Amino acid sequence: MPPIIDKNKCVGCHTCVEICPVDVYGRQPKNGAPKIQFPEECWHCNACVLDCPANAIKLRVPAPCWMVYVDAPQKGDR
Repeated sequence: MPPIIDKNKCVGCHTCVEICPVDVYGRQPKNGAPKIQFPEECWHCNACVLDCPANAIKLRVPAPCWMVYVDAPQKGDR
């Protein structure tokens, strides 16, 4: 399941595109919120969630992965 980008919060910095280790976002023009081009590639690693300066990204973790998924602390909780 791909990440969810809240377009109301997204500032269009494209940090998520640059940080994604498996290129879920593909190549993106540098304007507006990025689009998920390869949703099946997402590893649910949380890199995009942790590095998003606007807290605009959430992950939907598939049920079979819940047993091994560790939710990252929110930025204010660190």
